[in-house]
Amino acid sequence: MRVLIVEDELFLAEAVRDGLRLEAIAADIAGDGDTALELLSVNVYDIAVLDRDIPGPSGDEIAKSIVASGSNMPILMLTAADRLDDKASGFELGADDYLTKPFELQELVLRLRALDRRRGHSRPPVREIAGLRLDPFRREVYRDDRYVALTRKQFAVLEVLVAAEGGVVSAEELLERAWDENADPFTNAVRITVSALRKRLGEPWIITTVPGVGYRIDRQPSAGAEGGQHG
Repeated sequence: MRVLIVEDELFLAEAVRDGLRLEAIAADIAGDGDTALELLSVNVYDIAVLDRDIPGPSGDEIAKSIVASGSNMPILMLTAADRLDDKASGFELGADDYLTKPFELQELVLRLRALDRRRGHSRPPVREIAGLRLDPFRREVYRDDRYVALTRKQFAVLEVLVAAEGGVVSAEELLERAWDENADPFTNAVRITVSALRKRLGEPWIITTVPGVGYRIDRQPSAGAEGGQHG
C-alpha cells in the first residue's frame, strides 16, 4: 500500500511516515496544497491522508480535487477539529474517514487497512491464493499453514502481487506501490526483493517472472518450475 500524507507539521508527518514504513506501508509527504496536487498528478496512491489546515490549497480543496477527478481513492481527514459539524463538513467534501489529533499511530494503521479493504469492495481482509494466506492487519503470511517470516518490504511486494489475484504486476508498478517517492526508478531493488521473497516462500516456486512484463502469483506452482525466472 502507498499513501500520501498531506501535513504541514513536518515533525508529525515524518513520524507518521516512519511509523507506516514499519507496517510495510509506503508513504510520501506533502507539506502544502500545491505539493500535494503535484504528487497526486504524477503518482498513484491507494489512500490520501489530508490535514484540512495547510498552506496553499487547503485539505478541503485537495479533497474536492480528488473527488472531481473521478478517482476512487479513499480520503482520511486528519485534523485537530473534533466538533461534529467539522466532521460532517469533511464527509460532505468526500472524506471516507476522520481522525482527530492527537492520535495513536496504530489507530491510523488500522483505519488505513480498513479503507484499503473497503476500496476492494468484496475483497476479503485475509487474502488467499495458491496455498498462500496473507493477513494485512496482523502482517502475517502462511504458506500451506507454515508461517513465513518476511521483511517489511517483502511483505509489501507480496501484498501487491496477491491483490492482483494471479494477474501480472510490472516492476514499475511494484516500485510505485511498495516504495516511496525517494526510490530510484533505475534501481534493481524490485528484482532483488522479489528474488529474496521467492526464496523465503520456498519451493515449489510460487512467484513467476513474465519476461519483459513483470511478476505474478502462479496459481498452480510446480516444483522446479522457476527456470529462467530469477529476475
